[in-house]
Amino acid sequence: MDWQAILLTLQLATSTTAILFVFGLPLAYWLATTRWRGKFLLESIVMLPLVLPPTVLGFYILLALGPYSPLGQFYERVTGGHLPFSFSGILLGSVLGNLPFAIRPFVAAFSALDRRLVEASWCLGVSRFETFRRVALPLCWPGILAGLVLTFAHAVGEFGVVLMLGGNIPGITRTISVSIYDDVQALDYAAAARTSGLLIVFSFTVLCLTHLLQRRRPPA
Repeated sequence: MDWQAILLTLQLATSTTAILFVFGLPLAYWLATTRWRGKFLLESIVMLPLVLPPTVLGFYILLALGPYSPLGQFYERVTGGHLPFSFSGILLGSVLGNLPFAIRPFVAAFSALDRRLVEASWCLGVSRFETFRRVALPLCWPGILAGLVLTFAHAVGEFGVVLMLGGNIPGITRTISVSIYDDVQALDYAAAARTSGLLIVFSFTVLCLTHLLQRRRPPA
């Protein structure tokens, strides 16, 4: 069992989920409430990773972040390092690749919120931010939780984007999926089966926990 790869994968999935929770919720709330006629363009961009092969997405992210690209050169001037073949690089790729898996459940949850409750809060003098925090978030929490769990689970199994951006560097970019791929390439099916079995048990446990949490009534 490649515990180093397992710990790195959990770190990657946790960081990806936290970033999409912080930045994805405002975006999803805006998409669910805005009447801008051109929002379909932004929705299409957000959902693009759902239809693109992960290797294609990883390839274009690699080009955009490479040392000869404007973003890559800016990052090198600021930090002195490179995004490709680094943990920061695969984290950025994981965030972009998992964006629709977080945004879609978030948007669905906010779209199902009774608009009259939000407007009643505004009429009582509550600010938009406080209305979002005290009304929208508690009532939409089951859908938000589903999005977070789906994002975390998908980030754990990320392969194509991680391999294109990070390669296979132990302790830096070698994740569980890459470790399983290497075991199969080396004909070590026993090691691949152990790691794959662990992922199956983990995924099933997370899904069961999600269903149990969603059965609880959201706070008033």
